[in-house]
Amino acid sequence: MRILFVAAAHPEAVWLFRALQESAHSLQRADTLRDGIFLARQEPFDAVIVLSPDSASYADVHSSLPALCAAAGTSSTAAVLVVLGIANANDRTRMLRAGADACFCQPYSFREMHERMQALQRTLAARIHGESAHGVALSLDPLTRELVSAECRLSVTRREYLLIECLMRQMNAPVPRDQLIRYAWPESDEVDPASINLAVSRLRRKLTHSLPHVQIDTISRYGYQLSVVIA
Repeated sequence: MRILFVAAAHPEAVWLFRALQESAHSLQRADTLRDGIFLARQEPFDAVIVLSPDSASYADVHSSLPALCAAAGTSSTAAVLVVLGIANANDRTRMLRAGADACFCQPYSFREMHERMQALQRTLAARIHGESAHGVALSLDPLTRELVSAECRLSVTRREYLLIECLMRQMNAPVPRDQLIRYAWPESDEVDPASINLAVSRLRRKLTHSLPHVQIDTISRYGYQLSVVIA
């Protein structure tokens, strides 16, 4: 899942960001709400998470939510979640009325928040999946980090999971290399082109062994394309 994470520097932000990374998500970080609104207009996201642990910032979050929600709907249908610090029912209700799809406060369960985000994304934009012209369905299981096709399940690394997830967004269509790099290497400002070549090569070997009907084709001077080929 592609997530826009909006939070100022704070220990809670560091912890939540890492927890989301370890859950095999591709994250884009924004330090301010203004930057978050700008980034939400630039590319599609599955979810936007706004972390505001300081009660003094609740008013800013509340006033910025309508613009952020509108921006998140410009190029995608993203679930917007707000995570507060110590808050009461009135604080949470104000965030929901301002446009948030869900609002959590301390103490919150990461597992519950994560499952709610997944459920909202399924409701708003449907679970990430692809279907070939031959009617063979592919899906990703985020709990086991596996690519699933019929009864076959292929375990992949976090990086491979992100690569496949990005390719499946445009099933049977070319995906630019720079888009794949931003998605699968969100923590790096610069990525050696050889890194994506190596990652795709390793993934191809796994597919050839376990899911030979799933192919990743190289599109010369452009990128890669995921497709299903039935003999």
